[in-house]
Amino acid sequence: MTILDQQFTDQISNELSKANVLFDKVYSGEPLSQQPVHTVYGGAQLFKSDSALKLGNLAVKNFTFYAPDAQTFADALGLPNSKNLRSLVYERVKEKLEREAIEDFRIDFEDGFGNRPDKEEDETAIAAAMNVAEGMKNKTLPPFIGIRIKPFTEELKLRGIRTLDLFVSTLVKETGGKLPSNFVVTLPKVTIPEQVEVCCKVFDELEKKLSMPHGALKMEIMIETTQSIVSPDGTTALPRLADAGGDRLTGAHFGTYDYTASCSIVASYQEMDHPSCDFARHMMKVSYGSRPIWLSDGATNVMPVGPHRATDGKELTKSELDENKKVVHRAWKLAYGHVRHSLKHGFYQGWDLHPAQLPIRYAACYSFFLEGLDGATARLKAFVDKAAQATLLGDVFDDAATGQGLLNYFLRALNCGAITEQEVEATGLTLEEVRCRSFAKIMKDRRNK
Repeated sequence: MTILDQQFTDQISNELSKANVLFDKVYSGEPLSQQPVHTVYGGAQLFKSDSALKLGNLAVKNFTFYAPDAQTFADALGLPNSKNLRSLVYERVKEKLEREAIEDFRIDFEDGFGNRPDKEEDETAIAAAMNVAEGMKNKTLPPFIGIRIKPFTEELKLRGIRTLDLFVSTLVKETGGKLPSNFVVTLPKVTIPEQVEVCCKVFDELEKKLSMPHGALKMEIMIETTQSIVSPDGTTALPRLADAGGDRLTGAHFGTYDYTASCSIVASYQEMDHPSCDFARHMMKVSYGSRPIWLSDGATNVMPVGPHRATDGKELTKSELDENKKVVHRAWKLAYGHVRHSLKHGFYQGWDLHPAQLPIRYAACYSFFLEGLDGATARLKAFVDKAAQATLLGDVFDDAATGQGLLNYFLRALNCGAITEQEVEATGLTLEEVRCRSFAKIMKDRRNK
């Protein structure tokens, strides 16, 4: 018999319930909607209503020219020597590029736009908003879109607020109160929670002035400085930034080159896979894990663009074409390695700066998941068949935590388009079960049937 009385256990249970409920509210899990695998950035001065379509066409053109077949593409990237895998990756990349090359686009008023006269930025903000409205009408926008404003530093805060005001107010008035699906505002170079709080206050006021529903405007922050990671008092800054954004914060994007610069790393070593970047990414993972915040990695800054271009109707020589191919394939291989590095560290989204990088983004995602598909399918199926009891398949031991890891694998693979719904169902789980995102819930529901 127990010796603790009921009144005592009820009291401490109620106390713990409050803490558990608060914890579950903060760590409610990732958003259930599909996360884009990339964000393409482009200068606001260049944006048009059909920019995504044109950039997608350029991606297809580049892909077909420099990778006319699966063998050429696989050799350029160094894919495993499996004919089936190489063909599958090539065909799925080709289909994705032709159907929907760009998933997410950010109209950039920061680095891609630069510091220009106020009058020019005002005019560009209005013109960009008008083009977004036209894109909404003509259905030429990508599934995700947004703007990146200037940072809320002391020097640029008013410029950032003014651009946000002009863009949003113009867009909403032009569309009769509507925003594009999955619209987001990117706030760069965040260093203190007050910058995020002020952005939210601007959102509040814009929504009130424009008769928009509260919470319609969402934001993502950019982690680009050492101060974004550690506060002056030595504590972790990242949770405070997220708390300042509240329900409006949907994403946190890592800025590779600003961050490495803030670490005093010289330009020749400012790379995606630099150890300092891994530290920052791991801090982001442990700070934002299980929170409803999408994480995104940075961009490869070496563009897959050949040095030679035909001019005045003059065709390139064979040697020039060969050199172009070598340069593009070398840049492809570099970007492929960077994306795979991100995926290995749990970052399933990243920036792309040029349409010629898009084939590599998809190839890296698809090969990452397809290479382990057969093994993951067998392991998950065996684990499910044993009702989540620990299993030994070959020399691999799986327990309950691994079950969730395997489920995450299929969720991410399905999200990026690497695998089909039929390949998911080969695990013995239904799509509905997989999309619930909780292996423990799947097992509980099956036991209760």
